[in-house]
Amino acid sequence: MYIVTGGAGFIGSAMIWRLNQAGITDILVVDNLGTTEKWKNLVNRRYARYVHRSEFLEMLHNDAIRGTVEAVVHMGACSSTTEKDADFLMSNNTAFTTKACQFALERGARFINASSASTYGDGSQGFSDELVNIRGLKPLNMYGYSKHLFDLWLLDNGLTDSVASLKFFNVYGPNEYHKDSMRSVVCKAFYEIGSKGRMGLFKSDNPNYGDGGQMRDFVYVKDCVELMFWLITNPKANGIFNVGTGKARTWNDLIKAVFSAMHREPCIDYVDMPETLKGKYQYFTQAEMDWLSEKNCPVKFTSLENGVADYVRRYLAGDDPYLEMC
Repeated sequence: MYIVTGGAGFIGSAMIWRLNQAGITDILVVDNLGTTEKWKNLVNRRYARYVHRSEFLEMLHNDAIRGTVEAVVHMGACSSTTEKDADFLMSNNTAFTTKACQFALERGARFINASSASTYGDGSQGFSDELVNIRGLKPLNMYGYSKHLFDLWLLDNGLTDSVASLKFFNVYGPNEYHKDSMRSVVCKAFYEIGSKGRMGLFKSDNPNYGDGGQMRDFVYVKDCVELMFWLITNPKANGIFNVGTGKARTWNDLIKAVFSAMHREPCIDYVDMPETLKGKYQYFTQAEMDWLSEKNCPVKFTSLENGVADYVRRYLAGDDPYLEMC
């Protein structure tokens, strides 16, 4: 059995898609569907059972999960970078992850965790995932801090050689439709361009970057799950790892790629950055990806232009926006 927490979410449902591609269907999906549209991400998937997050935690507490567990892919978390309830994030993101990890280790199962590039804070200390650099990181928001605390827990307990904790950079791609304000800018842009013919980007308050010139490491979700699948099948590849292309691109590049995929000429408006983001905004992120060659990982990353084109034309503009059946 494979367990995917956050399995109805963006990366989690894409991971189930990748497992299905490999013929794996004995999957326990853990999530909190509530009144969201996340359930649609499961319609095209094949899995054995769905349980609510609270029920899953009870199952862990009561040792009620039977059978052999091959892997726990832990994507379950509150992913909102603007969430203000620190106690909720401590419980849902940090404590929940610790319990899931302990369960996997006790069962001898592979454990893969979703950390975040937001743990790097303003980027002033660089984006190296070398373990000696992890303790000094200072996230800018509570979401990033809740993710950082688990990575610190791994370090404090000497577990970095036993699990893979992945610092995802700016992930985009199908199955993110339920995320509202936390959807990728690619997704938002498709609909804004479609309705208005133009797209807004933040002005820059940093003299080192022009308007729309702020830079991110944009990574396609299909590449992310290919990488995680490789990690599942290579259990000796452990540590705290970045997941990005290793090449930062500007927001202008991203939006122009969306316009191009929609066969339209770029028309970009620059708007003031909200006060809530000032002082908490990352102007530059770029994953250091040396670990790929060090671990002999063969996964290659899709270029920004090709990834955006695939997402826009095959999914956003397609008949079925969700990852297709295998």
